[in-house]
Amino acid sequence: MNLSRLDLNLVVALRALLEERNVTRAGQRVGLSQPAMSAALARLRRHFGDDLLARVGGHYELTALGQVLLDRTATAYDVLERLFASQADFDPARESREFKLIASDYAVAVFGTELARVVHEEAPGIRLRFTQTPPAVVEDTATLLSATDGLFMPHGVISDFPATDLYDDRWVFLVADDHPTVEDRLTWRDLARLPWVTYQRTYDAPAVRQLGMLGIEPRVEVSVDTFQSLPLLVAGTRRIALVQARLARLLEPVAAVRVVEPPYEAVPLREALWWHPVYTHDAAHIWLRETAARIGRRLGRATED
Repeated sequence: MNLSRLDLNLVVALRALLEERNVTRAGQRVGLSQPAMSAALARLRRHFGDDLLARVGGHYELTALGQVLLDRTATAYDVLERLFASQADFDPARESREFKLIASDYAVAVFGTELARVVHEEAPGIRLRFTQTPPAVVEDTATLLSATDGLFMPHGVISDFPATDLYDDRWVFLVADDHPTVEDRLTWRDLARLPWVTYQRTYDAPAVRQLGMLGIEPRVEVSVDTFQSLPLLVAGTRRIALVQARLARLLEPVAAVRVVEPPYEAVPLREALWWHPVYTHDAAHIWLRETAARIGRRLGRATED
């Protein structure tokens, strides 16, 4: 396929047609007359060799290929929009735009709150939108990064993309304040016999892999999608939960829990901001990364103090 021979305006028409499933509504959405949108649909049908929209009774439904193209077209549209919104200069005090950032609730609580505070003070026209890290982040990293402004993720999960290191953390355990058998430190026997509450996302790979390498098979009693749910599910029970030390300090007042040390040297955690290479030289993204790195250095100094 020769990309230079394609009319990229057809991406706009294709997205509207697939999402609206109606030529008239699609045309109204993108500012085209019905004949112009019908002509665009005809060109798209010739290009793909498929009807894309098939009449069923009094309405249109997507063909099998149209269904496949639905998500891909939305992603392609986002990539093109971000590409042509790239800037040579960026004045955070005057600009008005939104940054979409993918992060776990841990990253938002520990880092995102401070990033939002700094942006509020230094760039009042900038909006931040945090979205939960999807399960397919490892399998489809390139697509995910191409449609967002950044991903907060520890090292050891993804690779081969540019990243800015932010701060270090370590793993500790949470137990109930009144746990009947655990004192200041867990034992190897505790890890095997006590029930666990776990963060169920598979991309928490380094800590999970380490447990397996040490011969520990957690007896999982409860699993959740958020780290911040862990103390509530530990309090008043015999359960234990593996959690980041920075988050544990924030969560101790939330529930009747306490922090205890693991009986092994847990693999350290280094949080980073990852991005797609297409944004490397964009002025707005450079500002975002430099701001994030500055906040990360401040967090590191606060830990040392």
